Amino acid sequence: MVVQQTDRIASMIAAHASELDALGAYPEEELVEVIREVGFSCTCCGRCCTRAFNDHVFLLESDAETVLEVDPAALMPAPYFEFCDQDGRFYVPGYALRTQEDGRCVFLSAENRCTIYDRRMSICRVYPYMLHREADEDGNVDWRQISGLNLHGEYGAEIDEDEARGIARAVIAYEKAFLNQEIAFLETLRAYFSANNLRHVQKVYDRQMARFNNGEEVEVRVFFRGEFSRTTARCTDYGIVPVARGKRR
Repeated sequence: MVVQQTDRIASMIAAHASELDALGAYPEEELVEVIREVGFSCTCCGRCCTRAFNDHVFLLESDAETVLEVDPAALMPAPYFEFCDQDGRFYVPGYALRTQEDGRCVFLSAENRCTIYDRRMSICRVYPYMLHREADEDGNVDWRQISGLNLHGEYGAEIDEDEARGIARAVIAYEKAFLNQEIAFLETLRAYFSANNLRHVQKVYDRQMARFNNGEEVEVRVFFRGEFSRTTARCTDYGIVPVARGKRR
């Protein structure tokens, strides 16, 4: 059991490290060309700042530090808890931003304006551009460089080479920071589990997820500042309607 857990974490670390290597080898000029060809221009429609369109905003640690200064209540554990120890505690690699009741970002005004624009999150600064590999509808894995194409904003705007290069470098820097945070989380989790005689237990995970989906509060340990911060979460924090007791989803 412990060996399988160690192998799983090691495999995840190796996958992220491989992605980092691939990012380092990706030709910057190719991303610059994509950015200039797409020519995205924001129209302040606000769609990208909603849970319905982008699910959640994952925060790099530097972003979480900013939110702590602006409004600590805007932080919540990142969703999709992947690990759970035998005592029922979930573990996640960082924080996410809360949303308003209607699913809009907590920092989005009624006029679709970011109220912290000069201090906005890293992902918000590079969106809709990205650079990571994922499978297409046919299962072929390739690079994806833009999100929500033709679903928001306008396209075809003229972007000069210097501006596009600045965007490309910011995108690559974000993706590297994200992967490094994931690796640091996994390495810390492995050491923490070993030092405290903890392990991921799937049966406990399933039981706790059932409680979570029923609307009960669960304990979550969030990776932050090199350690795990204790907090709690409910499914309603993520816009999930609790499952009626005695019924299946």
